[in-house]
Amino acid sequence: MPEDVAQMLTTRGFRGAYDARPPYQRNDYLAWIGRAKRPETRQRRIDQMLAELAAGDTYMKMAWRGRPG
Repeated sequence: MPEDVAQMLTTRGFRGAYDARPPYQRNDYLAWIGRAKRPETRQRRIDQMLAELAAGDTYMKMAWRGRPG
């Protein structure tokens, strides 16, 4: 995980929410952020990830209900 992303997750209090997501989601977020070519795009993607973690019910702009059970 890029250091700046790890720092933002920790600073904003979303590291636990991130770690609770399934591995495929964590990997998808990091790969998606890493593919950004422009700094503005990268930051927008980070902001979206943080907003989705805060909401808790969204993944890549899709409804997500978390783990069953």
